Amino acid sequence: MSSDEHSSGTGRLLMGVAWVVLLLGLWMWGREVTDVHPGVSAPATGDMAAAGRPPDTELPPAAHPLGKAKPLRVDIPALGVQAPVVARGLDPEGAIDPPPFDQPGVAGWYGGGVMPGAVGAALFVGHVDTETGPAVFYKLSSLRQGAKVRVTRDDGRVAEFTVEGVQVLARDRFDAHEAYGTRQSGRAELRLITCGGTFDRASRTYTANVVVSAYLTGVKR
Repeated sequence: MSSDEHSSGTGRLLMGVAWVVLLLGLWMWGREVTDVHPGVSAPATGDMAAAGRPPDTELPPAAHPLGKAKPLRVDIPALGVQAPVVARGLDPEGAIDPPPFDQPGVAGWYGGGVMPGAVGAALFVGHVDTETGPAVFYKLSSLRQGAKVRVTRDDGRVAEFTVEGVQVLARDRFDAHEAYGTRQSGRAELRLITCGGTFDRASRTYTANVVVSAYLTGVKR
């Protein structure tokens, strides 16, 4: 996956997120570039969700998918994340326009794709860090199977998703089918994506992407 660089002024390191999206049915191809200040540590590598995870974790049954409604907020209680969600489109190069650089606590939803709670896989992206500290999805790789992700929608409903897997996928072996394909046909699913692996200062990119897969298991008002 290639990278984009955004100049942020003299003496300021480049940072941001760029996602190349290829729409082929329900498949999406993603890419992300995030730069980091020398004083900020990069997230750990590996499948963090697999570490210490019971092999027989029992997951709840899938809930019936909802109709279409736009997301307003995403909450991940296990990580202490409470973030507004903004719809993002594509930039002139065909990449998802990420949340503004000066709003690291905001999550982006690909507005041209699936709405969270509807059938298919909705795509959320977020910064992992900024030049001053951690950002909205900094701890994403530490999520465990069974964790809850709640998305407040503009129809007054809260779609509750249950995490079923967390992957750290190397950029040089990135597989769009594995990352973004629906796990089970007919379900409402959610993907949370950010940078992962280690930070390569020469190329100013991370070596991997963290992809959290979740599916709809409940609805509240």
